[in-house]
Amino acid sequence: MNRPPAPTDHQSIDSRRSSVEPFALRDIGEFDHECDVLVAGFGCAGAAAAYEAARAGADVLVLERASGPGGSSAQSGGELYLGGGTEVQKECGFDDDPDNMYAYLEAALGPNADTEKLRLYCDGSVEHFEWFRECGVTFNPSLYPAPVWMPFSEDGLMWLGENSWPYNTIARAVPRGHRPAARGFGGQVLMEKLSAAATDAGAVTHVDTVATNLVLDEDGRVAGVVARRYGKQVTFRAHQAVVLTTGGFVDNEEMLADHAPVLLGHDKVSDGLDDGSGIRMATAIGAATRRMSVVEIALTALPAMVCRGMLVDGMGRRFLNEDVYPGHWSVHAVRHQPGPYWTIIDEEGYESVPEPDRWGVLPKYVTETLAELEESLGMPAGSLETTVETYNRHAEKGEDPYFHKDPKWLRPLKSPFAAIDPAAGFFGAGGTGKGTGAGGFTLGGLHTTVDGEVLNNSGEPVPGLYAAGRAASGMHGEGYISGTSLGDGTFFGRRAGRAAAALEKGPE
Repeated sequence: MNRPPAPTDHQSIDSRRSSVEPFALRDIGEFDHECDVLVAGFGCAGAAAAYEAARAGADVLVLERASGPGGSSAQSGGELYLGGGTEVQKECGFDDDPDNMYAYLEAALGPNADTEKLRLYCDGSVEHFEWFRECGVTFNPSLYPAPVWMPFSEDGLMWLGENSWPYNTIARAVPRGHRPAARGFGGQVLMEKLSAAATDAGAVTHVDTVATNLVLDEDGRVAGVVARRYGKQVTFRAHQAVVLTTGGFVDNEEMLADHAPVLLGHDKVSDGLDDGSGIRMATAIGAATRRMSVVEIALTALPAMVCRGMLVDGMGRRFLNEDVYPGHWSVHAVRHQPGPYWTIIDEEGYESVPEPDRWGVLPKYVTETLAELEESLGMPAGSLETTVETYNRHAEKGEDPYFHKDPKWLRPLKSPFAAIDPAAGFFGAGGTGKGTGAGGFTLGGLHTTVDGEVLNNSGEPVPGLYAAGRAASGMHGEGYISGTSLGDGTFFGRRAGRAAAALEKGPE
C-alpha cells in the first residue's frame, strides 16, 4: 500500500510554526497529551465523531481553536436535511421513503452528486433523525409552509424546494427540512446538545488550541498533532487515529483564489475560522482533495418577497422560478447572470408578506412606472417593462411557461413597483449597499471514503487519518440544499468516529 512519506528533517518545533509540513514522531520526544482518537475541530462533525468514538470505548481528545465548541455550525440556521419517513414527517401528514428522498437529493445536489455517500445517507436518514433525538435535540411536529431561508417560528419541518419545478416532477414532493425547537437560528441549540453528548460520553476538550501540523511515524502513519495554544506549542499523541473536522476554506483568500475564485469579493458564511487549515495539513502528507471549486452561494434576498414578485438580473431579466430553493437562484445568479440582482415586487405583494418574514427589509426604490424603475436601476430602457409584461400576461392565466413557478405564487404585478437590493442585507443591516448582496462557503475538501478515511492521490487510505464535515468532500455535487452540511457532517462524522475507534493502536 502506498504510504505518505515520513518527514526526514529534524528542525525544531518552534522553527516551523508557520508551516503545515508534518513532524516526525521520533523528533517529538515526550508528548504533552496522549489519547486513542484525537478530533481536531468541535463543530457538528467533530461533536458527532467524538461522541461515537468515545461511546465505542476510545479515549478521545477534541481540539477547538475557539474558546468553546460550536464553530460555523453554531452560527447556522440549524436546519437538518432528514427524511425517508421520520416521525416529524409522519405527524405532519407526509409519506416519505429513502428512494424518494434519494431521487430529489441526487437532482438537487447535482450534477455529479456523490451517489455512494448519498445512498447511505438517505437509507440511514431515519436512524440519523433518531440519533439526534437521543442526543437531546427536539423537533416540533408542525410545518412552516412557505419559501424561506429560515423561519422565525418553532416549526419543526420546512420545505427546501421539494415542491418546486422541476424537482416535483422527479420525486414526490415531501418537506425534509428538520429544525430544532428554536425560534430563528437553531444552530446554537443544536451544538449545545451535540457538544454535551460528546462530553458526557467521555470526550475531553482542549479549547483555544489550534492544530497546526500532523505527526507521522516512520511508516507514514498519522500518530498525532502539533498544536498551538496562546502562542506556545502543545503536542498530542493519537495512538489510533486523528479525525479532521476543521471546516472549509472560505476564510482563506489564497485558497479561494486557487480553487474557488467565484467567492472572491463576496461575504463569508462562516464563523471567521474556516481557513482550510485541516485540508492544508492533510495535503502536506499526500492527501487528495476533491471538488474544491464547489461552493454554496446565498443572495441576501428574501424568498418570501422573491416568490411573490420576481428576481431579475442587471439587464432586467428573470432567470429561474422564484419558488425554488433560494440557494439555487443565488448560485445561478452569481455564476451565470450579470449583476446587480434585484427583487421586483408590487405593493400588494410586499404587504402580503408576514411581518416576521420581512426581516426588516425595505425597498430601495419605489416608482409608479416600470420605466422610472428601469432608470433608477440603470437597466436598458424597456427591459424590465418587457419582462413584467410577459410575466403578467401569463400570470393572468395562472401560467409561467418560461420557468414554471407554482401557480399559487403567480399574480400580475401592478403599480406602484418596488426594487429591493440584496446588497442592503437582512434585518435592515448593511444598508450602505457596500456589499455584493451575496455570501458563500466552500463544499470541496479532502477525498474520503464513506467511513471518513482520507485517501491519497493513489486512492489508498492515509493510515490513521480521517476527516468529515466541510474539511472533507461530502455527498454534494455542484448543488446544495440547506441542512445537507449539518446532516452530512454529523452522519459521516459519526461513521468516522466509529471507524477511528475500531482501529488497532499504532506502535509505541
